[in-house]
Amino acid sequence: MPVPLPRPPALLKGLVTVVLAAAFAVQAVAALLPDVPLLIAATVVSLATEGALYRWQREVLSLFAKSHADITVRHVLRDLLLVVALLRLGEQDRETVYAPLVAGLLVFYVLHCAIQAVSVLVRRTRTLPVVTRNIDASALRLSPAPSVLLRRPGHRLLVFGLPATAGLMASAPGDRPVYAAVGIALSLALGLTGLGALLLRLLPGRRPADEQAVLDWFDAWLADYRPTVGLYFSGGAASAYQANMWLEPLAGLQGRPVIVLRERFMVQKIDATDIPIVCLPKVSTLMRLEHSTLQVLIHPSNSGKTSQVLRIPTIKHTFVNHGESDKLSSCNPYAKAYDEVWVAGPAARERYALAEVGVEDKDVVETGRPQLDGVLPYAGPPAGACTTVLYAPTWEGWDGNPGNTSVIAAGENLVRALLADPGVRLLYKPHPLTGSVDPRAGAADLRIRELIRAANRERAGADPSAPSDSAELARRTAELDRLTTSVFRAGADTVERMLVQSAPEPGRAAAVARATAAWEEAYWASLPAGEHQIITDARPTLYSCFNVADLLISDVSSVISDFLASEKPYAVANTSGLPEDAFRTAFPTVVAATVLTPDAAGVPGLLETVRHPENDELAKVRAELKLRLLGPAEPSSQERFNDAVRALCGEARDHRARVAERLAAVPGQRTGTALPTAPR
Repeated sequence: MPVPLPRPPALLKGLVTVVLAAAFAVQAVAALLPDVPLLIAATVVSLATEGALYRWQREVLSLFAKSHADITVRHVLRDLLLVVALLRLGEQDRETVYAPLVAGLLVFYVLHCAIQAVSVLVRRTRTLPVVTRNIDASALRLSPAPSVLLRRPGHRLLVFGLPATAGLMASAPGDRPVYAAVGIALSLALGLTGLGALLLRLLPGRRPADEQAVLDWFDAWLADYRPTVGLYFSGGAASAYQANMWLEPLAGLQGRPVIVLRERFMVQKIDATDIPIVCLPKVSTLMRLEHSTLQVLIHPSNSGKTSQVLRIPTIKHTFVNHGESDKLSSCNPYAKAYDEVWVAGPAARERYALAEVGVEDKDVVETGRPQLDGVLPYAGPPAGACTTVLYAPTWEGWDGNPGNTSVIAAGENLVRALLADPGVRLLYKPHPLTGSVDPRAGAADLRIRELIRAANRERAGADPSAPSDSAELARRTAELDRLTTSVFRAGADTVERMLVQSAPEPGRAAAVARATAAWEEAYWASLPAGEHQIITDARPTLYSCFNVADLLISDVSSVISDFLASEKPYAVANTSGLPEDAFRTAFPTVVAATVLTPDAAGVPGLLETVRHPENDELAKVRAELKLRLLGPAEPSSQERFNDAVRALCGEARDHRARVAERLAAVPGQRTGTALPTAPR
């Protein structure tokens, strides 16, 4: 396997670092000689490189900071070298002439430190204990954030200090200190103006409500909204899809739903929804839910912060997972910490029983997969000239099991075999976390993408210049973006985003659903006939890909279970090293699949089966497996999901009633501990 070459961004980072270091070295030499043209040239290059760093190479800045060579040190050094050069020029009494200017320069840096200190205070006043979306929080005196220049020391020093640096440079050629005086004065004026603007933010009427006022407001909102069921989620930025897949089922519940998050950044990662969103970073704030009307929390994933919310005894907790597969991760022992575990169908119930991880059968509830209600059923063999194949491998996982993902051992072979068939249109949709643990998976993913791009360049049938509905797609994209994307001012902080996203427009959810359906139709219509696609954006969704695909090739993952809702043919790559019979026995979701070896030798025969369904011997098996994995078609998954929520809410109310009865029977028990009456 060829060793992948270093990525251009890595080379660029090294080049920028070398250029900046060389510019400082040359500036130092020029200041000591002194050599005015060389001094000015090196200073200009240094400033330009700083600008490039802040514009394109922010990662390099953190490396400098770790080396104690942050922006302040670099800027002071740059100006210091200019002062050294000026002091070495000419024969007059340099100290007398330039001492006031040096003093002014020092005052500017004191101002810079003062601005930074005040900006930290302002940021603290704007760090609220509760962050919300889709909730009217105007009572908290929300306001737009200060400009980026006032909040970020790097940007501020580059802009505010530029006049002083430019003035020092302009003084060098003709030994004219007046230019330095003007530049330093301008920098001082900018610094004083910025400091004054930030100090105004600290006035009582200009800053948001304090922590206690925010908590009181949050308690009042809980009492007024009276939530009954919530979605609890905590995780990294790349894991937001795990929560987003449950937004539509949550919105379809009969009750007052709420989304509870723990990380501030996650508030913007949640897709468009009308459901109120609250982010409670601190455990002490999270515990305020104990005295709310919230009855049930739904958990689509496990995280380190899940144990914190499980401590709330007044709330029933259920684990729904973000997908079901035959992997051990689908039967995590942590699941026994929840009151119930909701699964799609009988297969998952059996999986928990066989895993013996402590989840009792009475606590397992079959609800189906509400997200799959929109997946279209099988409608026969490919109708057009192309057979659309969706290759959606999973990621490599944490345990290093070679059977987790096919990308490393089989991905390139599978893609080559598919691309070799002129009648195939390939949709490649890798898992968002591909390469996050094993660099080999990331490298293989890049090679697969290049194979697909090369095939598109060579394919005669895929003409990128062919007429398409690109104008319609652009129109639909603009409409969908308008409905789902909040436009923030550059540098907006969480408080400003709360202000912008205070409450959704009435009927927005229905409008988003219509716009999404229209966008998906326009997207698929806009693609050149037969052109392969690499799909990595949030749109189109995996389920939209299901609806246009004639065949799925994947790994042992929840993608298989979800795809079975369509009853279309699917194949699974066996990279586990197990014989096929043992592979099918170990992973029941493979029973109705065509098993492909890492060399992809079975791809041509698989394609023929898809094109000629009379030779498909697995159709009946797929229908039976769908019933085992996803449960019956009637009642719908959303109805079963609703029923499960109502039943668990009833248990929560009964539990509260028993607790209240016990508290009332204890002599001297404070009445203030009585629990709120839970709504039905």
